Amino acid sequence: MHIGFITPEYPHPELGNSGGMGTSIKNLVMAFCKMGHKVSLFVYNQHKTDTFIEDGITFHLIAKKHYKIGGFYFYRKHIEQYINKHSSDVDIIEAPDWTGITAFMSLRKPLVIRFHGSDTYFCHIEGRPQKWKNAFFEKQAVIKAKAFIAPTHFAGKKSIELFKLQYSNVKVICHGLNLEDFNNNSPEEFISKRLLNIGTLIRKKGVFQLVEIFNKIIIAHPTAKLDFIGADSYDVQTGSASTWQLMQEMMSPAAREAITYLGKIPYHQVKEEIQKAHICVFPSLAETLGMVTIESMALQKVVVNTNIGWAQDLIEHGKDGFMHHPDDIDAYVDTISTVFENDALRMKITEAARETIEKRFDINHIAQTNVSFYNKVISL
Repeated sequence: MHIGFITPEYPHPELGNSGGMGTSIKNLVMAFCKMGHKVSLFVYNQHKTDTFIEDGITFHLIAKKHYKIGGFYFYRKHIEQYINKHSSDVDIIEAPDWTGITAFMSLRKPLVIRFHGSDTYFCHIEGRPQKWKNAFFEKQAVIKAKAFIAPTHFAGKKSIELFKLQYSNVKVICHGLNLEDFNNNSPEEFISKRLLNIGTLIRKKGVFQLVEIFNKIIIAHPTAKLDFIGADSYDVQTGSASTWQLMQEMMSPAAREAITYLGKIPYHQVKEEIQKAHICVFPSLAETLGMVTIESMALQKVVVNTNIGWAQDLIEHGKDGFMHHPDDIDAYVDTISTVFENDALRMKITEAARETIEKRFDINHIAQTNVSFYNKVISL
């Protein structure tokens, strides 16, 4: 099979920064290639137009174009024309839901949209107003798709509800990991009482709640540390250009001394930082899955996660991790303190976490499930 992906990001030196969506696509693409399938990546909004082949993958870089008027329409038609010209032997195309990039496109191949997290979805979850154009584009995009993939049941049901689609067209397929890349040969080695959070510094990730949590943790555990990894971001609520600046204003004097912001670092270094953590804490208010959660579990870390919707597909509370509502500050503090003080509990949770990932998030099995679904869509 020859599978095409339309995406704004993918982890590669030629393509700039990439987040969880790009990581999940790369994991899938590498598994497809290992299985003998062909893959073409159509990466838009790039600084140049170029084509190259690497590791069996054909990269199509589509340069960002500027128009005096109607760019939202004409750029999409430009991408459409490019893809139709270079996809004669492609069997199926997958695109993300974010901002409806496939709106107005008439692709010659069957289109599957994966619910990585649309603007419609996140605005609803966060309870904030949505720009009319994003709502319009995303609605037009989903109309064009033959079927949909969701990484969790919650993300699938909520997206279908918001776009008023038929749930029978949705297949829930979690993101996966190449487990060979996530082996922790020394899970007993870590920096004691070091907490780690990974993700863009943005309100929806629960970073303000995490500062509140740590303000209390540092009182009970004066040697505790908290490290943040990820890009800084504009804050939609206050208009501040830096969420990190707002976070610092919330920190107690003791917490400020014990918190480090590492910024955005290379992906391989992120795994190294996870291995050095005692506990990974993700009190997110809005996700579709959260790649860092399953990556941390694979590396045998205790994860204290959110308990909202999507997390129910990842963790069984008290067995292979912990879940609390992000606003329940004391629950996070109690759980973190308990794990700090109970090494037997840490070992039990981390061993179970690894077992969960091996059973449910192995990319080889997940890739085959994707291929089976693609074949079903093609036959419709």
